[in-house]
Amino acid sequence: MQTVPDLQNNMSFDDFKTEVLNDYKIAVMSRECSLLGRREVLTGKAKFGIFGDGKEVPQIAMAKAFLKGDWRSGYYRDQTFMMAIGEYTIEEFFAGLYGNTNLEHEPMSAGRQMGGHFTTHILDENGDWKNQTQQYNSSTDISPTAAQMPRLLGLAQASKIYRQLENIQQDKFSVKGNEVAWGTIGNASTSEGVFFETINAAGVLQVPMIISIWDDEYGISVHAKHQTTKENISEILKGFQRDTNTNGLEILRVKGWDYPNVVETYAEAASIAREEHVPVVIHVVELTQPQGHSTSGSHERYKNKQRLNWEADHDCNKKMRDWIIESGIADNETLLGIERNIKKEVRAGREKAWTTFIDPVKKEKESLITVLNNLVELSKNPKELTKTKNTLVSIKEPTRKEILSTARKALQQSIGNQNTERQRLCDWVNDYFNFIQPKFSSHLYSESEKAASKVTEIKPTYLDNAPLVDGRIIIRDNFDTIFNSHPEALIFGEDTGNIGDVNQGLEGLQNKYGELRIADTGIREATIIGQGIGMSLRGLRPIAEIQYLDYILYCLQIMSDDLASLHYRTKGRQKAPLIIRTRGHRLEGIWHSGSPMGGIINLVRGILVLVPRNMVKAAGFYNTLLLSDEPALVIECLNGYRLKEKMPNNMGCFTTPVGVVETIKKGNDITLVSYGSTLRIVEQAAKELLEAGINAEIIDIQSLIPFDINHDIAKSIQKTNRLMVIDEDVPGGASAYILNEILNTQNTFMYLDSAPKTLTSKAHRPAYGSDGDYFSKPSVEDVYEAVYNVMHEVNPKNYPALR
Repeated sequence: MQTVPDLQNNMSFDDFKTEVLNDYKIAVMSRECSLLGRREVLTGKAKFGIFGDGKEVPQIAMAKAFLKGDWRSGYYRDQTFMMAIGEYTIEEFFAGLYGNTNLEHEPMSAGRQMGGHFTTHILDENGDWKNQTQQYNSSTDISPTAAQMPRLLGLAQASKIYRQLENIQQDKFSVKGNEVAWGTIGNASTSEGVFFETINAAGVLQVPMIISIWDDEYGISVHAKHQTTKENISEILKGFQRDTNTNGLEILRVKGWDYPNVVETYAEAASIAREEHVPVVIHVVELTQPQGHSTSGSHERYKNKQRLNWEADHDCNKKMRDWIIESGIADNETLLGIERNIKKEVRAGREKAWTTFIDPVKKEKESLITVLNNLVELSKNPKELTKTKNTLVSIKEPTRKEILSTARKALQQSIGNQNTERQRLCDWVNDYFNFIQPKFSSHLYSESEKAASKVTEIKPTYLDNAPLVDGRIIIRDNFDTIFNSHPEALIFGEDTGNIGDVNQGLEGLQNKYGELRIADTGIREATIIGQGIGMSLRGLRPIAEIQYLDYILYCLQIMSDDLASLHYRTKGRQKAPLIIRTRGHRLEGIWHSGSPMGGIINLVRGILVLVPRNMVKAAGFYNTLLLSDEPALVIECLNGYRLKEKMPNNMGCFTTPVGVVETIKKGNDITLVSYGSTLRIVEQAAKELLEAGINAEIIDIQSLIPFDINHDIAKSIQKTNRLMVIDEDVPGGASAYILNEILNTQNTFMYLDSAPKTLTSKAHRPAYGSDGDYFSKPSVEDVYEAVYNVMHEVNPKNYPALR
């Protein structure tokens, strides 16, 4: 629906008139959706509403400059833009409000996100890439303020990579890097740190990115004077303004209600970004929010009468309407006719969306009532069942919660009626769960043929005289093979490029593959992850390096809110197979030897979490992931780079399977489960325990997410009947997750003859130095004594007390 007035090429007045009136129709349609959407919430049909009213005109201008192949990374006010590019209909607007779980009717998220969160499909139903160059692209929105900014950086950087790198496959993803990444953000959200981090990184990288700042002077109820120095974000960004001698950004400012000027401003910005690959900020001022922040309250609570009057006078739709009449494009009667017709269209679209949403639910209700009627007839105590059934009958427009809750309550009330009709109800409930639950829970991880768990394991092979080398050499040579065979692969992070990372795992590779592919970044973890998300959405295979595991906390929000939920919140219609490389567990001090795994694994469900014990295993994981379509975090052992390992002779080919544990020592007395650097401690303790007559089996988890998909740990416990989890995290951290997987998911409690035990670090951060490590984290002696004490409880005669 892009209809750009071509003011520079002698567009006829009639064509111009048609163009402007079409734009006005879109603005009015969007506003009517917002107004009626609020009513749907207030009358109870929808749960919550957050709309784009007051931002219609500049979003139409943005849509005019937005070309096929371009990308959007925005927030929940952009409904007019999505309508203007033809990717959002009236019916889809209301389907999102109602939470329709049918992807055909609610393509933004299939009801998984609240309305106002937008996306386009870049994958087909099989999880394969669509041709991004032939469609308008929107990355999937998230609610956390400014969190769309890091991803925007990566979307823009992809164009730079595609423009400047040769021998890289661009089909489906780029046309010589001509695509612009468009970001949108509210003025108050520019106070967030990730906004400034993104602005700075964009200026350094010089990428084709345009950020629109919708400025209505408020952040919910809080005025700009409490948000922004000088109450003016473009003013305080002036230090980033480019000039003839330095890089930087182009900063433009325009009144959002001034239709002709805002259209020209967006055309100018698009030209700069697209042709010069220079980032642009457009500060769109004097906008309004006619219905307030959301349906949670009225803006009359915090805006005085003078402000409300000003907003009424400067409403961008009203201003555009006045300009149309003043310019002789249309008269009042013509516009009134347009407005009346659009009101009818919006109401009709609402009714169609509601009918489409509620009719399948009504059929499900009737199906259950049929089952309940038959059950009541055979019931020994029909009174309660009849009451429960009639309550559901009385609900004209039920939710699925009400339907299933009724069925489960009926099961409770008919426990004593063991007959065919009760079994039929049991079957109905089970079938309903199987039918409905995936609508809310599918696609947390890849369900395609490229899922990491489907990659075939290829073991490393070795020459008879394979040399023992430092672990870093194995990682380095494997990366060398990766970058040679995967031209779409690149890696970036702090100290990653010039010096080849702090542990020399990339030594010499920047000289070989160039600064674009082996790149240094600033100290800015959130946007390092954002770069990776954006580039992976556009078909590249980025590896984002976070220097130490402890520093993951800086970017954990972006990993959790954006990357981990991306595939899920699009119901499998977008993917970002980013590989995050870091190193951790044991080294020195509070911030270089942490292992905050419990927090990580519980915040990043949707991302694979892999914990290799050595560099061969780590290299195998990278090879596996490059054959898959899933995001992953690989945590290398920080103290393993100088340890000797045999050099494989099939670099780049061998794969470490995800979700598969490895038994690294056989035993019969107890199963010891651990991962990463701690395994070396466990192995040494197990050798010493053999001298005491205790033969422990050691299992390397290798993959925390997914976890032991073959249940090999359960098989070990069936043999040993005892379990201990050894972990460097705090008490109740990753060990709690591991125990839950083993005891509940694998149902091993019945095989245990002794209580399952955990051995973890102390609750505080690890202290500095060798003594600090010894008194903070599990030691060989700790493992020995903990295992010995278990055996002492079993047989005190053979294993007398140690101390």
